Amino acid sequence: MRPLATILFLALASSVWAGPPVVESVTVTATDHGFRFDVTIRHGDEGWDHYADGWGVYDLDGTELGYRTLHHPHVTEQPFTRSLTVKIPENTARVIIRPRDSVHGFGQDFEVKLP
Repeated sequence: MRPLATILFLALASSVWAGPPVVESVTVTATDHGFRFDVTIRHGDEGWDHYADGWGVYDLDGTELGYRTLHHPHVTEQPFTRSLTVKIPENTARVIIRPRDSVHGFGQDFEVKLP
């Protein structure tokens, strides 16, 4: 491979090197205002051009119930945990946590049983 082609290949590969975000764990606590979700995400944040930029709570039909925007990269804080309190419709037994990053979009769903 020519040097310039190698540099271009490495530059392109590094922009997606981090891969999609992964939910490592979720703790759910019932509160007076809904359910508090403490979500731990791992992602190879590289800076402002590629970082985990949010996660959402969805019912099993895919309806968004709540969304937590992450406003900055967490390059030196991995994994990291952030919280969100969401009102969940009655008779809902399970929800999905769906992480997102600024390059790949949504990562793999993580299904959670409510207490």
